[in-house]
Amino acid sequence: MSDTSLRRRPLEWWERRKLESNGCRALDWSAIRLCDATDISSVRNVEFAGAVSLGAVSESAGSVIENARLENCVVGDNATIRNIGIHIRNCVIGKDARILNTSLIEFEPEAMCGVGAEVDVLDETGSRAVTIYPGLSAQAALLMAREPKWRERHLQPLLEEHLESLAPRHVIGDGAVVESCGTLRNVCVGREVRVTGARSLANGMIINNAAPGRCLTFVGSGVDAENFIIEDGVADSGAIIRNCYIGQGAVLEKGFTAHDSLFFANCSLENGEACALFAGPYTVSMHKSSLLIGCQTSFMNAGSGTNQSNHMYKLGPVHWGILERGVKTSSASYLMLGAKIGAFSLLMGQHKTHPDSSQFPFSYLFGDEKGATVVVPGVMLRSCGLLRDEQKWPTRDRRLKRKLPMRDRIVFDVLNPLTVDKMLSASEVIEKLLARPADDDRYIRYRGMKFTRASLERARHLYELAIYKYLSERLQSDAFHGDDSDAAPAEWVDIAGLPMRREDLRRAMEAKSIAEMEKIFDEAQENYKEYERRWISVRFPARWHRTAEVIADYAREFDHMVEEDRARYLDDLAAQNEMLAL
Repeated sequence: MSDTSLRRRPLEWWERRKLESNGCRALDWSAIRLCDATDISSVRNVEFAGAVSLGAVSESAGSVIENARLENCVVGDNATIRNIGIHIRNCVIGKDARILNTSLIEFEPEAMCGVGAEVDVLDETGSRAVTIYPGLSAQAALLMAREPKWRERHLQPLLEEHLESLAPRHVIGDGAVVESCGTLRNVCVGREVRVTGARSLANGMIINNAAPGRCLTFVGSGVDAENFIIEDGVADSGAIIRNCYIGQGAVLEKGFTAHDSLFFANCSLENGEACALFAGPYTVSMHKSSLLIGCQTSFMNAGSGTNQSNHMYKLGPVHWGILERGVKTSSASYLMLGAKIGAFSLLMGQHKTHPDSSQFPFSYLFGDEKGATVVVPGVMLRSCGLLRDEQKWPTRDRRLKRKLPMRDRIVFDVLNPLTVDKMLSASEVIEKLLARPADDDRYIRYRGMKFTRASLERARHLYELAIYKYLSERLQSDAFHGDDSDAAPAEWVDIAGLPMRREDLRRAMEAKSIAEMEKIFDEAQENYKEYERRWISVRFPARWHRTAEVIADYAREFDHMVEEDRARYLDDLAAQNEMLAL
């Protein structure tokens, strides 16, 4: 916190007399400090309690302190404080800060301001609690939520040490603005952050990591928040927040309600509700009556009326599920948890049999009249929207051009070692399923899901096209004959938007400090392309080994299929516009 370089000193007798003539009063004038640059005439109708120190104040320079009660405060240079309804107590106010028309700002002496608060994500009963703190990454948070025993036995001592180093200063930061707000209790406001019209904020931190003049963080009208950290994110227009972390580029607004939830890079949530949600990067929900509860998501788009249930009225809300990256839900879709939905799938209708479609990415999932799940594998691969998604995500990264330290590591590739490995495995499963006879209703059943023979035959071809499309983009001429050809292929996992090798995940879980763990995540992202190349060189069995010309032919067929879908879509759109024309 930058205060004036001039020495803060006790009042002269005439300065006290001048302050009193300006309507100021104090319980103990000897506890008041100011500097030679303090313009006494710019301090009016102020009640001082305890030790108060004033920096350079000059109305001619746009700085004034009036109609306020200050108790145990340090006020930086050129700060403006005006029309405080109750008081400002026990805090440091940075230089150039502006606090206007606000009811109350106060800090308790030992308040942690949200640092170390626990969020009962996924399982509402608290068995998968995530400890929030400044600098929390999506990757570290996911490990806490998904590995509770590891968190308790290994991470907890590291967390305690890390949290000690993050004990907050009770500040309203340099250049911050707090205007037309209700109460702020134990809420640190970072450098250049604007808090405008918030109704009630308690026990939290509002953090700006951006370069000067590029602040992204904002808290707006009607926001009601308690036990929270907002780090380079936005809460606005009536959002209600309890026990939440809102990460870089994430936006909660238009009356969205959230409790015990985590929101990471570039999430957009409006109108609906989240409960015990782990919202990985680019989770989007824009509609009223949508409830995201007890699930893990990333790159998700929730249709209107999307709903999940995690409570069977037996042992409490202990059920939870995973929507792997890129899942979309249609209007009024319903999913009974626990469930696991494969990557880049579309969920439609009601699903009440706890499906696990993770072996079949890029699928349509229909809920039938009894709530069973009918899977049409692979058909999302035909969609021109899939390519559009992959291209639009990087362009919609709100963190860009702000010189932020990127907390969440993101790999945007739709076709990556995880999704391609699933398609390779699914191709083998499909061959086995096609060798079986269908049941009396003409469905082939597998792990509680229903498939038609025609859909499996089509999926076999679609997966083949997509795999060769992937190889056409990644292969070098010697890709299947590298130095690692005798090694076993690495197993990959998706850690909140970051595909990484399981061996690197184990290293992260064995780290001796939070900083070391985060460094391993950084290395996984930096080396992703090289690790992917090694994986390709050993993962594909002989049946996939083709010449570059053959692979290119498959890739062209894939591209042609997607282009046909785009053409059909544009033709349909043109027909609709013609129908609706004046």
